[in-house]
Amino acid sequence: AFLVGTRFAVAGSFTVQEVLFLRLVPAALIMSPFMIKFGIWPKGQSWFGVFCITIGSSVIFPFFVTSGLQFAPASDAGALAPGMIPIWTAMAAYFITGERPGNLSLIGLGLILAGVLMVGLWSSLFALNVTVFKGYLLFFAGAGLFSVYAVIYRQSGITALHSHVIGLFWGALLVGPGLLLSGQVPFERADLSDIFYMFILQGIIIAILALLLFNLAVRLLGAPQAAAFGALTPVLAMLGGVWFLGESISLVKIVGVIIVSSGVFLASGVVSGRSGDKTLS
Repeated sequence: AFLVGTRFAVAGSFTVQEVLFLRLVPAALIMSPFMIKFGIWPKGQSWFGVFCITIGSSVIFPFFVTSGLQFAPASDAGALAPGMIPIWTAMAAYFITGERPGNLSLIGLGLILAGVLMVGLWSSLFALNVTVFKGYLLFFAGAGLFSVYAVIYRQSGITALHSHVIGLFWGALLVGPGLLLSGQVPFERADLSDIFYMFILQGIIIAILALLLFNLAVRLLGAPQAAAFGALTPVLAMLGGVWFLGESISLVKIVGVIIVSSGVFLASGVVSGRSGDKTLS
């Protein structure tokens, strides 16, 4: 929903800044009772940890991915943004904590890289499409920065819901007024119905319900098993791009997305049951 809906928005009536505003501000207002209950400051963190937890997942990741969706289709974003997170997270975990992935996870990471190269090289390098390649770079950057946040968050000991409301509060506080004062959210191309539907999609379905449903899945299934369902994201993004946005896909891209999904499944640790692989979620 995030990738397909956001691609539809930035390719049509909304700017990146308007989408980010509709994602942060309404969700922050709705979740304000939890902010009062849990607090809005990540205690016991370094300045870098505070920075990552306050705006890492709420602002930085969606900004980069949304910006990339201006240039590249949602069917590619599924493999190159969330699909790349296990690779970046494994690297971040190794350099920050010294944690090494297991053998099956390494095989999964290799499959992800191979699939990403198939998806990316086919569309950008072989077709010499510089615009699409710009979107790919933004997807890679967003996934990499999110992975640093994921490792810092895991070390913090903060619950998922608490981390989420911290991110929404500081994201809305730091970004919302700035966007309004800078005039970057005029909503000139969108009518009221467009704004309402995008508010429902970005501010409620994506920013709130998606997290709550994932947290429930983690509680019922366990972190590795829940993370394994992330393997569906590249496939669903590709299918959504074709069905809802009319995007065209090649056989090479289909194979690449399937390989990425297989790699994400192995990298999640669900097969080996390694608790150390939970960082990939």
